Amino acid sequence: MKLLKDILYKVSLTATVGDMEVEVKEIVFDSRKVSKGTVFVAVRGTQTDGHAYINAALDQGASCVVCEEIPEKLREGITYVTVTDSSKALGIMASNFYENPSEKLKLVAVTGTNGKTSTVTLLYQLFSEMGYQVGLLSTVENKINDRVIPATHTTPDALSLQSLLAKMLDEGCTHCFMEASSHAIVQERIAGLHLAGAIFTNISHDHLDYHGSFDAYIKAKKKLFDELPKDAFALVNADDKRGMVMLQNCKGTQQSFGLKYPADFKAKVLSNTIEGLELDINNKQIWFRMIGEFNAYNLLAVYGAAVLLGEDEEEVLMQLSKVKGAQGRFDRISIHGITAIVDYAHTPDALENVLKTIKGVRTGGEQVITVVGCGGNRDRAKRPIMAKIATQYSDKVILTSDNPRDEAPMAIIKEMEAGVNPVDFKKTIVIEDRREAIKTAGIMAQKGDIILIAGKGHETYQEIKGVKHPFDDRLVVKEMLNLLNKS
Repeated sequence: MKLLKDILYKVSLTATVGDMEVEVKEIVFDSRKVSKGTVFVAVRGTQTDGHAYINAALDQGASCVVCEEIPEKLREGITYVTVTDSSKALGIMASNFYENPSEKLKLVAVTGTNGKTSTVTLLYQLFSEMGYQVGLLSTVENKINDRVIPATHTTPDALSLQSLLAKMLDEGCTHCFMEASSHAIVQERIAGLHLAGAIFTNISHDHLDYHGSFDAYIKAKKKLFDELPKDAFALVNADDKRGMVMLQNCKGTQQSFGLKYPADFKAKVLSNTIEGLELDINNKQIWFRMIGEFNAYNLLAVYGAAVLLGEDEEEVLMQLSKVKGAQGRFDRISIHGITAIVDYAHTPDALENVLKTIKGVRTGGEQVITVVGCGGNRDRAKRPIMAKIATQYSDKVILTSDNPRDEAPMAIIKEMEAGVNPVDFKKTIVIEDRREAIKTAGIMAQKGDIILIAGKGHETYQEIKGVKHPFDDRLVVKEMLNLLNKS
């Protein structure tokens, strides 16, 4: 059992009422999960305010309430603690409750618009290859060594995060690599973590529906670096004009990586084919299984981080040449002479990167057929841009449904169509049903052609009106190409 006063260590308190020596069995921020002897933290969320559920939590048996505003009527025998920020307090309390696991691990956080999942997955694979016990927290999956734990968010809530880190320690992990989404940073889900380092991949327009403006989105990413301790490293993309912005006010060791501008970790692309990528890193020529300039950045970030974590450069490059990367990121499927590429590209920048990569590895007159949609209840501003980019770099484009969520799929597609230049209308068709869209792409394709299926990548579902229906782009395209049996 932990004492309340101990788990409040380093929390910014404004007032306390009651016994601070009370024993704490558990911390919760969902009143429905409260049981006798738990501490209820009233967090102001995006949908609901936990302060409205304080009485419900007390009725369930909570012995203590941590909140920003103390209730007007206090119950006898209950301890009340007011704090400046409940979300931040939750993160710090969770860390204390689980005995600060991040201080005993080498924990590296990766943030940016694109490349987070690939970078953390590559780090996980690299350090596993080098013989370490490793944890992974990503959009695709969470892992403790080889054990997979399904991921529900890019970055877990503060309690789940600390619990996972504690389990990693219990199972012998020495390192952990995690994605830090802008939502998680702003919502203080990573409060209480001690980071060994942080990586910035890049930034482009995304999540403006949540942050309100691009400046606010940039500030959300920068917050991760502003709060780094002195003993951590900050590794940023020197070729992204916001890379150096991330380092302003950063107390950690400042380092950079890049392909174009001067950087601490520099590389040059020697060759880029459908089979792989050859890079010159510090005058060493290394071939990698991954494809495209965007992956050159991911590989370089991983190399830099590993060296900053104290690993031998030669060993890092040798082992890094073996890794495959993240599921659903430029997954290549070849059936009957047709190549299908499934990629998570769901932002304009990511889609352009993938299509430019395909353009760079084309060898002749093959067609590029792109199947793409946009998610519902998300940043609407990117919809016409996504369609414009798809038609700009493809021979044929099929606009279809992605995860429409609570929106009408055709309404989303109409907004995408608005971005198509009149000259490109003739190569664009609309098929609302995603399965039919992928099938049609297969019918259109001839031997040697390339089909890009963008937007969902690793996802194994399609979310419609709150229900997740089984749907895996990789399985569907395999099924359709085998069904068509082109030869």
